[in-house]
Amino acid sequence: MENNIDSNKAVYTTDVPEDRIELVEMITRLEKPVVMFIGDVDSGKTTALTFVANELINLGYRVGIVDSDLGQKGILPPATLSLGIVEENFSSLSAIEPYLHYFIGITTPAQYIGETVVGVKRLVDVARALTDVVLIDTTGFVTGPGFELKRLKIEAVKPDLVVFIQPTEEKKRSIEELIAVSSPLARTVLLTRSERVRPYSPEERRAIRAAKWRAYFSGSSHVLVDLSSLRVSGTSMFSGRPLTAEEKEIFERLHDWVVLAGWKDKDAYTIVKADSSRRPYNRSVIKAIDFETLSNLLVGFIDELGFCLGLGILKWPRLSDGLLEVLTPLNPEELSKAVEVRFGRIRVTEAGEELALLRRDDL
Repeated sequence: MENNIDSNKAVYTTDVPEDRIELVEMITRLEKPVVMFIGDVDSGKTTALTFVANELINLGYRVGIVDSDLGQKGILPPATLSLGIVEENFSSLSAIEPYLHYFIGITTPAQYIGETVVGVKRLVDVARALTDVVLIDTTGFVTGPGFELKRLKIEAVKPDLVVFIQPTEEKKRSIEELIAVSSPLARTVLLTRSERVRPYSPEERRAIRAAKWRAYFSGSSHVLVDLSSLRVSGTSMFSGRPLTAEEKEIFERLHDWVVLAGWKDKDAYTIVKADSSRRPYNRSVIKAIDFETLSNLLVGFIDELGFCLGLGILKWPRLSDGLLEVLTPLNPEELSKAVEVRFGRIRVTEAGEELALLRRDDL
């Protein structure tokens, strides 16, 4: 699978502010350090990390890079947290062969703060055992839930050094507060904002993500996933017993639905339906999922340790048969290691078109 993508925001350059060079020297004085990079959107934190990583490699270090920037992932694929281990110079994070992934299933962490913190911590623990230094890239999400995400990452990971990039005036207060809460837990450094940094429009960001989706799913094939041999997570579907024929008929008559599949768990029902009706229903008892919501839904294949083997796109859910037709780049040997299929919250095509972001409770 080809990981090199032309549209990379951050590439290795030695034309950097002097404080990046000083940062490398500081890191070399620490013993097997973990270093977290934090900055607002388009602050240049990934470029700074890329420079630091390459300079450390030049000094003979084996470097672990944890890429937790879900929306602007360098190490493929998007919607995951990824660990790369590098011993040779690289031009951008996209050139790094992934070592391990943790599935989040969406390109923004706002609804998945807990999973994101756990995933970063688990990948850092692996990297600590295998490398001389661990560098953590993060999102530009630093306000509201993003502030809490960064704070919790720092508390969970306990990095030796947190590197902040000088913020814009708009985000200055958030970064100052993050520095304040980080200082008792880790050494902090504030880098100047490089003059080479430029903002990227939402359209440019979508185009970059589209290129990465295309690169990841190139060469994929359709596989039939038998859910009788895999656990299902990330959804209320398949929880409980299947609906009886009588229950199915009642739901269809009461709500003017075409019920494609359904399950009863304790006193609640999960129904997958197709309809044009907008009749109200008791949402405390019925979780109704539109069949269209499942089209092109991102799923992750999870191994016995809880790490992500790779992604798939749900093309045809044969729910009543317990089967999913999925497009994936994973080969049969890789798929054989999966013990679980986990439902994400983004609908995307293999051509890179992002169709919708779903709410956590949609499935």
